[in-house]
Amino acid sequence: MIRDTSAQDRQLAPQKNRRKQIVWIGIGAAVLVALLACIPTIVRLMSADSSASTARLRIAEVKRGTLTRDVSVQGKVVAAVSPTLYARNAGTVTLDVHAGDKVKKGDVLAEVDSPELTNKLKQEQATLDSLGLDVERTGIDNRKKEAAVQMAFEQAVIDRQTAEREVERNQKAFTLGAQPEMTVLRAKDALAKAKLSEINAQHNVGLDRESLAFDLKTKRFALDRQKLLVDDLSRQVDELKLRSPVDGQVGQLIVQQRANVAQNAAVLSVVDLSALEVEVQVPEVFAHDLTVGMAAEIQEGGEKYSGEVSAISPEVLNGQVTGRVRFGDRKPAGLRQSQQLTTRILMDEHPNVLIVERGPFIDTGAGRVAYVVRNGTAERTPIQIGATSLNSVEIVSGVREGDRIVISGTDDFKGAQRVALN
Repeated sequence: MIRDTSAQDRQLAPQKNRRKQIVWIGIGAAVLVALLACIPTIVRLMSADSSASTARLRIAEVKRGTLTRDVSVQGKVVAAVSPTLYARNAGTVTLDVHAGDKVKKGDVLAEVDSPELTNKLKQEQATLDSLGLDVERTGIDNRKKEAAVQMAFEQAVIDRQTAEREVERNQKAFTLGAQPEMTVLRAKDALAKAKLSEINAQHNVGLDRESLAFDLKTKRFALDRQKLLVDDLSRQVDELKLRSPVDGQVGQLIVQQRANVAQNAAVLSVVDLSALEVEVQVPEVFAHDLTVGMAAEIQEGGEKYSGEVSAISPEVLNGQVTGRVRFGDRKPAGLRQSQQLTTRILMDEHPNVLIVERGPFIDTGAGRVAYVVRNGTAERTPIQIGATSLNSVEIVSGVREGDRIVISGTDDFKGAQRVALN
């Protein structure tokens, strides 16, 4: 028998690797923790009708504050006062200014040469002078006639006094028997005739004075009428000089230098730079909310200026309403007509209300449904919205302050009651 080494072998017990056990125990604990952490998510996913990624959603918090209803539009600067000057009569125009020149109120900007009107004024002025001389001559003639009538009356008085003395003398002589009675009677008849002549002469004095005064008054009326005619023609001749009605700037020269124009033809326009406004086009949907006097903000060069709505057109054209916004106490320097400015019209304010950022969810849910986010789940919730602005929406009911809702479009939710967010 051949001897081997089995007698030398010794069975050893296997040694345990504690480090490896610790690693496996840690891995197991981590897996268990992960499973425990995923249980709520798994439960949420199992209870939800659908799921969505938050990376594709916009979520905003419901806050309490003041909602300002406004509308922002592009407007252009226009002149509130931009009169156009017209030629009062036909003639040749001489322009004294150029487009863009600054002018003062009352400055002569252009003149229309109208020989016909100027000649007519001279003719009527000559007629006026003639009527003035006629009135003066009539006055002199009237004084002469009054003097003659007065002298006739005084002569009649003298004749009556002479007749009275003659009757008295003849009466004495008849009493003494020196004169026959017939002489006395003739003297009395002469006295009666003298008295009648005196009365008629006195009456004629009054009538002649009235007649002469009436004649003079008629001529003075004709003179006054002629004065009015001359004054009117003088005004028309003076209006041939086109004067600036405002302080401002020459806008547009409508006719050329030395051009022949018809009566009432437009010649040029003047822009009052101190009365500039912003003309805006507001969408028709806001037409019933706009009123004169609403506050506005006008932005120019990074700075905001206050203003107010000064006028609103009563008609809608191409789905828009035209309005005018007047600047407040301040306005930008160096404004020009047709310059584009961003204008924000503040229609009204709703203080102390629940508001949320505006988003497509209004159109998706027709303003009656919103998805409120709680614990990683968006839950379909009935809501009621109130006033809206460009940036915010008032929520009347359905949510509370601090709630978070999905404000982006929710078409992908397909009307699900609960949507898990991941």
